[in-house]
Amino acid sequence: MAKKGGGKGGKKEFKKPVWKYYKIESGKIVRLRKFCPICGPGVFMAKHKDRWACGRCGYTEPIK
Repeated sequence: MAKKGGGKGGKKEFKKPVWKYYKIESGKIVRLRKFCPICGPGVFMAKHKDRWACGRCGYTEPIK
């Protein structure tokens, strides 16, 4: 028998709110996160409790 539902399984893609990565101060855009030094500009690093991590290449650097 065929499965009922016929939909595509799996997780839904989560779109990150971009407004959390930028702030406007006196008419200029300020980036709140660091860029990855390996991937270059445009790839933000995630801030964890004890480290900065790049989700694209896996580069990690500790927070001092």
